[in-house]
Amino acid sequence: MRAVGYQKSLPITDENALVDIELPDPTPTGRDLLVEVRAVSVNPVDTKVRKRAAAEPGEWKVLGFDAVGTVRAVGPEASLFKPGDEVFYAGAINRPGSNSELHLVDERIVGRKPASLSWAEAAALPLTSITAWEMLFDQLDIRRPVAGAASPLLVIGGAGGVSSIAVQLARQLTDLTVIGTASRPESREWVKNLGAHHVVDHSKPLAAEVEALGIGAPGFVFSTTQTDKHLPDIPKLIAPFGRFGLIDDPGPLDVSIFKQKCVSTHWEFMFTRPVFQTPDMAEQGKLLNEVSRLVDAGTLKTTLGETYGTINAANLRRAHALIESGKAKGKVVLEGFGA
Repeated sequence: MRAVGYQKSLPITDENALVDIELPDPTPTGRDLLVEVRAVSVNPVDTKVRKRAAAEPGEWKVLGFDAVGTVRAVGPEASLFKPGDEVFYAGAINRPGSNSELHLVDERIVGRKPASLSWAEAAALPLTSITAWEMLFDQLDIRRPVAGAASPLLVIGGAGGVSSIAVQLARQLTDLTVIGTASRPESREWVKNLGAHHVVDHSKPLAAEVEALGIGAPGFVFSTTQTDKHLPDIPKLIAPFGRFGLIDDPGPLDVSIFKQKCVSTHWEFMFTRPVFQTPDMAEQGKLLNEVSRLVDAGTLKTTLGETYGTINAANLRRAHALIESGKAKGKVVLEGFGA
């Protein structure tokens, strides 16, 4: 099968950072599905792994987490899907990735593809939907109010992939006032169109930006990017007993800055369930099925930002470069492997 992989961690400007390769077709075992991949999207985690983790000597490392495709075969213990089913999922960080024509994934973390979306539109959703859902409803528990706090939720980095779905989930499924952040005109418009009630400029001090809205201190803050840059402002703007969540890697995090306001801190890593094979691992498949239902009902929409052509090394290098620039709006998707 055709795939895209690498052997050494290299800058994305190097042609060997990602290369076109041929690999043996995988065989499903246990509860695995063998999926014929139709489209994939690129996430910041792809670039982070490429920079930090080389392949084993003589082997190839294949990246890719978000995928949508058709089940070709199932393992002997699989029972949730059958060949021919159209599925979408985010995979697992400790298994070979989806940048390949055929891909193995545990059926418990797979959902049914939204029928109303194209392959490319569906590929934009799984990883970010799981991340946003688990952070908002499991970690921050935004349906449980912060006593005495105003209603706002602040989503930092509002035009990114995770933020793009987090804004929609909060706006459509709760009564919270949703504040997104963006600095460029096109990014601000993107966040507003996703449903944010307010958009503030994250190139300026966020505490002053939020205070100027005059709607009260947010009880919830979800930081999706550049947490280290905004960290000094977050204790100032969040309400007492508020809940703060993050998904990026700001380095050492001194949570003592939250002590005076008794703010709780929550980290979300959507690969925890599949990596540790937790007893509730199947919750991710259920979550994706609910996202699929909400999309088909018109409640949520795809966060597809750009399509970069077919799945090959050159196009994936371009996609990685865009993600690394920090200027991506929504999700970058590649579709099909060409003739």
